Amino acid sequence: MEGEAMAKVKLTQIKSKSGATKRQIANLTSLGIHKMHQSVVVELTPVTEGMIERVSHLVTVEPVNE
Repeated sequence: MEGEAMAKVKLTQIKSKSGATKRQIANLTSLGIHKMHQSVVVELTPVTEGMIERVSHLVTVEPVNE
């Protein structure tokens, strides 16, 4: 696994955290999203894939080409 580049994705929050569960809010925070319309680029690992799946209704996911 050493030396292999991980795929990256750009996440943008498009819906409010208001009304979301504590777990969903914690997942957004762990992904680095703190405000509406904020975008972050994260490496696509099994852990981040699971977090994105839990908050998929609150964010948009775009692939990043390097």
